[in-house]
Amino acid sequence: MTRQAPIRVALVDDQQLVRAGFRMVIDSQPDLTVVAEAGDGEEALRVLARDQADVVLMDVRMPRMDGLTATARLIEATGGEGQPAGPRVVVLTTFDLDEYVLTAIQAGASGFLLKDAPPEELLAAIRTVHRGDAVIAPSSTKRLLEHLVTVLPASTDDEATASPAQAAVDSLTEREREVLVLMARGRSNTEIGQDLFVAEATVKTHVGRILAKLSARDRVQAVVVAYETGLVKPGE
Repeated sequence: MTRQAPIRVALVDDQQLVRAGFRMVIDSQPDLTVVAEAGDGEEALRVLARDQADVVLMDVRMPRMDGLTATARLIEATGGEGQPAGPRVVVLTTFDLDEYVLTAIQAGASGFLLKDAPPEELLAAIRTVHRGDAVIAPSSTKRLLEHLVTVLPASTDDEATASPAQAAVDSLTEREREVLVLMARGRSNTEIGQDLFVAEATVKTHVGRILAKLSARDRVQAVVVAYETGLVKPGE
């Protein structure tokens, strides 16, 4: 049996000791390898143009170019028509940076992780986003997401009704809306299947259709749309 190539990870953080710690944890795994490091956003864009990575761990606060700008530019520069898909970005954050993380998520990041998360959670996050899922499952992260949406700009009912996001949500079937609500509550495909008494394969089909209709890069993008349009409200 052919052995699968390891997941290539890039570390972007202005603290060398933090990068060294992450590298030690990641390189200890047979299915993961660190292929690049950068100390700020500008360096990250240069390095990632040269060294291909599957997943980028991106700090928020860095000199010269912060992680938010770097994330937005990285997503804009990759994955377009005729271009190869870009790396998945996981934003590294602390609770006092909530509003900045929301900006990164809206820019195309696939999730976020608290910088003091245990090693097993870091490793799970890398594998999760590489599969194409989003890092929103842990309860602590779900609470952080609910807190994030409280900083979304308020829109009038007329604006919400007329928005493309609302039109996309309106195009969902009743079952797809049910699945999206459960996604926003941090439920996994297996848990959603149990909640709705359907097979996990059926849930995956629904999730795929939801992402397509919402033009969402991954689950976390779909969840942000669910909050933005009021389909799900914080604390529900």
